[in-house]
Amino acid sequence: MVPVAAAALLLLASGSVFAQATRTWVSGVGDDVNPCSRTAPCKTWAGAISKTAAGGTINCLDPGGFGTVTITKSMTISCKPSEGSALASGSNGVVINGVGINVVLRGLEIDGGPDSSPGLNGVRFLQGASLVVEDSTIRDFKAGGSNGYGIVVLNPSMLAKVTVVRSMITGNGAGTAGGGIQIAPTGSGSVDLTVIDSVLADNTVGLRVDSASTTGRIHVAASRTTASGAPYHGFVALGTGGPVRMTLQDVLAVSNAGEAVRAVGAAAIVRVGGSVLAGNGVGFSAVASGRIYSYGNNQVDDNSIAGAATTSALR
Repeated sequence: MVPVAAAALLLLASGSVFAQATRTWVSGVGDDVNPCSRTAPCKTWAGAISKTAAGGTINCLDPGGFGTVTITKSMTISCKPSEGSALASGSNGVVINGVGINVVLRGLEIDGGPDSSPGLNGVRFLQGASLVVEDSTIRDFKAGGSNGYGIVVLNPSMLAKVTVVRSMITGNGAGTAGGGIQIAPTGSGSVDLTVIDSVLADNTVGLRVDSASTTGRIHVAASRTTASGAPYHGFVALGTGGPVRMTLQDVLAVSNAGEAVRAVGAAAIVRVGGSVLAGNGVGFSAVASGRIYSYGNNQVDDNSIAGAATTSALR
């Protein structure tokens, strides 16, 4: 009887050690068989996620490559000041797929790998309630086709709120496909997107929102953000399905081969104030009944074609 009792106690102890914690840790010298505590960290985010309670936080003890991960519950992955990275050659960096979940990604570097084996998407948001990407770098996702985005929001089953703050999204997309940020919900999905103090550089398209496949709405607010170096467009609103409303305040759209600001379709309205559109193929472009409203204080200069807002000097 004593050995049986001892074994039971051992099992109970083992279960308590590996119970889900509200805060777990990863390290470049960790091991996924560990409980992911500060003194016994895990090696990867995928290893830590099963040992982290819903609503909990995974922290990085030191800089390192912690692999790709799929998130199905509310969670924060925070790697400030120790940067956490993921090399996603041939795959997605972070996939978010959980009804009603809230996810924060902070201080991450998500790399699409070499052109010979390009990553699919940096952050692929399939469903959830909210996503915050803060102080992060997402670069070089060039798979092409329906992939090749730094951040892509595809199929929220409800209203999804997405916020990008102080982040760099660069070098994403290949040929005519992909780009920096793509918002394209389906069904009745709606998205509120906020982008602040961020750089969208050298992507196929900087920021593109598309309501063609949803009856829901897409609302975008971008401030103090740069879209530059795109072989196509800087900021694009496609409103051929549900309503699209894009507000750009204090943005830079510079050196894009196509349009700096483009509105397409009767459901697309873009409002622009205090912004610089310079060195692009076209400054303002409103087509197929799309509308661009200017607050009359923008600087539109040195574009091959200046274009014109649908309505100027809004009050």
